[in-house]
Amino acid sequence: MQPAGNHHQIIDSEEARIAQAAADAAANLTAEQIDASKFYIKQRYERYTEENHAVWRELYDRRWTVLEQQASNVFLRGIRTLNMTRERVPKLDGEGGINTFLKPLTGWQSRPVPGYLPQKAFFACLSRREFPTTITVRPREQMDYLPEPDIFHDVFGHVPLHADPVFADFLQTYGRAALLCNDEEHIKRLGRLFWFTVEFGLIREDSRLKIYGSGLISSHAESDYALNSPKPDRRPFDLERVCETDFEIDHFQPIYYVLESFEQLRDAMNEYATRVLGISKAKTLAA
Repeated sequence: MQPAGNHHQIIDSEEARIAQAAADAAANLTAEQIDASKFYIKQRYERYTEENHAVWRELYDRRWTVLEQQASNVFLRGIRTLNMTRERVPKLDGEGGINTFLKPLTGWQSRPVPGYLPQKAFFACLSRREFPTTITVRPREQMDYLPEPDIFHDVFGHVPLHADPVFADFLQTYGRAALLCNDEEHIKRLGRLFWFTVEFGLIREDSRLKIYGSGLISSHAESDYALNSPKPDRRPFDLERVCETDFEIDHFQPIYYVLESFEQLRDAMNEYATRVLGISKAKTLAA
């Protein structure tokens, strides 16, 4: 991990380099050997610049102007519950931090990481009800598109759903299933499931389509496209069909899957985990 540019000053430290190395090394460990706490770093809040806060504010304002009409009621309830504000980049811990409000609701925590985590490290975090959260802020020249996650994508886009007990249960089950699974084909299928739900999922609420996937929540253009364009194929959610559908990463999605409820997603994941892991291992998912 090499810091490059103003937005990387947040993670320019020996602590961050050690944490990233630990996450990278997790690929060669068993699930039992992985200690996800080694992947986390401190959010050095004093390193955020006024420009960082300004970028956060502009992104927040741009999305909030339409999210009350576009986003799932569950997402909107979560963002209000977490007391997220437009003024400044959010703190994860400490007084007024996201986790102050989140952990008592569902046991989830947003944990700062130095950058992208490999699959196995990421799954290990989810299995502990800990969401590995990128803490850098995208540069202004990349406000419209950033290929890697940043704090706006992770905290604004993902974390509000973690305040919902049903979605929270789904995500932990997903993490444990993916961590314990050693079959590459099922790992690929679970990756597709994550893409078409957590990242680019649609849900039907109040008799109309709404967005909940973080890739849509944090994208002004694609959220409008997903809801209103005649071009994409919007399919009813079916877990088997989702897991067999390849996804594309370099343009707007040609296919979206539509949930009828988050209970539908949780229950389908529970059934799949039992089938993938076997009854004896799947029982540990409720632990």
